[in-house]
Amino acid sequence: MSLPLTTRAPAKVNLSLRVLGRRADGYHELDSLVAFAGVGDELSLSPGEPAAVQVSGPFAAGLSTGPDNLVLKAERALRDEIAGLRSGRFHLVKRLPVASGIGGGSADAAAALRLLARLNELPLSHPALLAAAGRVGADVPVCLEARARMMWGIGERLGPPLKPPRLFALLVNPGVAVETVAVFRALGLQTGQGHAGGVEAFKADDPSRASSVSLIVALAASGNDLEVPARSAAPIIGEVLSALSALPGCRLARMSGSGATCFALFDDCRASAEAGKLLAHGQPDWWVKPTVLR
Repeated sequence: MSLPLTTRAPAKVNLSLRVLGRRADGYHELDSLVAFAGVGDELSLSPGEPAAVQVSGPFAAGLSTGPDNLVLKAERALRDEIAGLRSGRFHLVKRLPVASGIGGGSADAAAALRLLARLNELPLSHPALLAAAGRVGADVPVCLEARARMMWGIGERLGPPLKPPRLFALLVNPGVAVETVAVFRALGLQTGQGHAGGVEAFKADDPSRASSVSLIVALAASGNDLEVPARSAAPIIGEVLSALSALPGCRLARMSGSGATCFALFDDCRASAEAGKLLAHGQPDWWVKPTVLR
């Protein structure tokens, strides 16, 4: 029997997120700079076994192992694209909070596609992989290679991979699941309506050529259009952002995606680690993770 194949499913962080409007099909047009964290889930694939998924880890409770699991949805989507697809049994170690705005489920689905690509000797640029990713979820395509880049539309249009400087971050989730649908509903855009008065889109020279200081300055001029509606759905997000902003050395505090996970940026890893210890001491029930965004 072949040895299991393993990959990481890193957290996706929206460094900036602008909602441009709501399309005729009901989906929202976005403009977002995405990076990936050094923390994430882990997924393994045991080839040759019946397709299924087993889940363990600190956030496994309540996560379905049935057909609606995004790992299995990704497997079925790729099987529909490629006849005779080699597959197997997945084991997901769930370390990221669920429904938390950092793309945990999408990252898991993308990880499944990467493992299946490796097993079937497919490049990540294979059209079938991209088609399957788009069918599973809006954030899955950007998670497929898990590299920093701009993302537009509902997630189907991706800019070229970027190589921004390392950003030393603190990820924080207060333990409240936030449904993306509820946040967009609270945003209140009607079909075909643009989002006037939204936050500034991220505008800067190529992030790959920026220093961490100049990148943080550019990010500070942007924002996340979903923060206000998310705070109405989960007021605790405001408490998280206030707590992050008050930490020593915090350069920028912002919500990721549709929440409730927020992040703070610092000058170096020591500052983010010390801030994490301080916050975890005061809020022992929150998920607090110092990490590096790339």
